Amino acid sequence: MAAPTSHRVRSVLAIPAFRRLWLVTSLAGICDWMSLLALSALATQLTTGYQAQSFALGGVVATKLLPALLLGPLAGALADKFDRRRVMVVCDFLRAGLFVSILLAESLVWLFIATFLIEICALFWIPAKDASVPNLLRRPDQVETANQLALVMTYGVSVITASGLFTLLSSTERVFGWSKMDTLFLALGFSGLAYLVIALTVLFRIPEISGRRLERRATAPGVLTLIRDGAAFVARTPLIRGLVIGIIGAFAAGGTVIGSATLYAVSLGGGNAAYGILFAAVFVGLALGMGAAPRMARRLPHNRLFGAAIVAAGVALVLVALAPHLFVAIAAVMLVGCFAGIAFLTGLTIIGSQVADEIRGRIVALVQSIVRLTLLGSMALVPLIVGLVSAQTIDVFGFPFVIDGTRVVMLAGGLVAAGVGVLAYREMQDRRTEPMLPDLLAALRRGEPRQGSGILVAVEGASAEETTEQAARLAARLRASGHTVVEPDSTERDRERWTAATREASLSGSRAKALAAAAVRADQVERVIRPALAGGAIVVVERFLASPLAQFGAAGSIAALGQGELESLTEWATGRLRPDVSVLLDRAPMGATPAAEISGEEHVRVQRLLTRMAAAEPHHYAVVDGDGSADDVAERVFAGLLAVLPALAAGTADSAVPSAEAQP
Repeated sequence: MAAPTSHRVRSVLAIPAFRRLWLVTSLAGICDWMSLLALSALATQLTTGYQAQSFALGGVVATKLLPALLLGPLAGALADKFDRRRVMVVCDFLRAGLFVSILLAESLVWLFIATFLIEICALFWIPAKDASVPNLLRRPDQVETANQLALVMTYGVSVITASGLFTLLSSTERVFGWSKMDTLFLALGFSGLAYLVIALTVLFRIPEISGRRLERRATAPGVLTLIRDGAAFVARTPLIRGLVIGIIGAFAAGGTVIGSATLYAVSLGGGNAAYGILFAAVFVGLALGMGAAPRMARRLPHNRLFGAAIVAAGVALVLVALAPHLFVAIAAVMLVGCFAGIAFLTGLTIIGSQVADEIRGRIVALVQSIVRLTLLGSMALVPLIVGLVSAQTIDVFGFPFVIDGTRVVMLAGGLVAAGVGVLAYREMQDRRTEPMLPDLLAALRRGEPRQGSGILVAVEGASAEETTEQAARLAARLRASGHTVVEPDSTERDRERWTAATREASLSGSRAKALAAAAVRADQVERVIRPALAGGAIVVVERFLASPLAQFGAAGSIAALGQGELESLTEWATGRLRPDVSVLLDRAPMGATPAAEISGEEHVRVQRLLTRMAAAEPHHYAVVDGDGSADDVAERVFAGLLAVLPALAAGTADSAVPSAEAQP
């Protein structure tokens, strides 16, 4: 059963190294947002005249985006080549010094140069920090919670805190009689001091960030080789290739909204107030999406949820383009933000949990560069395209409807984002022939809630005899460790019950047999498995996912009905109950009687499907070598289970379990 959000957050923050890094990241986020406000205000103070001030303000934004265009791949390579802690410390010391230099110089030219250099430091600092986070956690399933905490601080609490501090500092002008320049210097001085504190904290209080970097530093390849290897990894890995494609679509849509939001608010009959409401709606939606992503990920694997969320965001942007009224537009914009938040958090989770540490820094830097490039490009092109479309007013059911460039651009952006989301989905998913709509409905649909704190462990793969034996050995080992263990009826007994049901009912067709097999599985779940889980027991079941209908003698139904229909029937029969951990015995099929196991061809198909599922959700699977003696395999099975659920070694099942089940 999935632990409550509060428990997951506490378990992650209970890790001292991560807690310190999270606090450091939070302080850095506050400094980033407040320095943006202070630098923008200072740039306008150092110039006179409306045009010059507009140029200065645009220059600050441009210099903050420019480093990602030029040095993104290099930043990721450095994060993978050198000690990440040292990279972070050097960058923080440099940022502290650069903020102080802005105070001393009081020059617009140096402000642009220093801002450019500060962003270069941030460009190197962020991949080093993000790539280090998974190494500080205790379990792979904690990556998603860690990303949630970081995003909530960076795009939520930090924004509000920075705005509040900047407003507070600005109010001191009237209280103490300071000039505007004095308050801006105070804000920049605070940022410089904060980065000095961050550097010292990372240097002396979070040595775990270095990890094994010091051991590998001498043998690491050159920077150019690292960049080339990173690009090759993206090109040959469908999961990351789809991730990159999806990010381009998602942030192109986001840049479309940002670039046309002001004029779009005017077309709705509003002004700056309407623009502010729409802007706030995006961030409210982002927060809701980031909060909903972990719950939806229990119903749909991350690799399929990512693409589906981008498609949904594109469809929501189409609704924004067609919105006839401000209230409808607010709801549609909130939906865009919600699905974008789901995709953003899911993408970061995929990088943190499924990309190897040796290359993670380059992938993080690549994603950052793509985000900034896509946003900058779309924000630059959108105003030009909007200006090419003349506004027209048409009557829709007696109501005037304004069609201008903003609506055309948003409609096109939504369609492009949806199309790119489909491409990303096809690249990343493990079942490329399956339609997307069932996945979207599955993510939104609620399953039957599981009661209690029990853990469901499935032993999959190999032959029926081998999985039965290994499931029994695992159950005995867990009992010996002090756990309460329940073993449902064996597969052979279930098959006997299925045979009796089909014989007594005179069933002969494939659909009838499949329904009978589903009834047997549903009875086992309701009669044995769910009550045991509610009682807090560990339930060890064999072949729970390995085409259970085929186990019960309905193998012929797969060809007659199709795997998709049978999997949907199985999900319905079990109330979408999924194992917390599946131990996959990975081995080639052995010769055996057809009555005892799945045929060789069916075994290969099922084994391939399970392997893909394990690759998509590594935090829910333990893949072990099934070759060797039964004793050797049993040791590997137990070791693999402990790798996913280390708390079992302590004799307790009451821990944060990476649940794959839908929650209410």
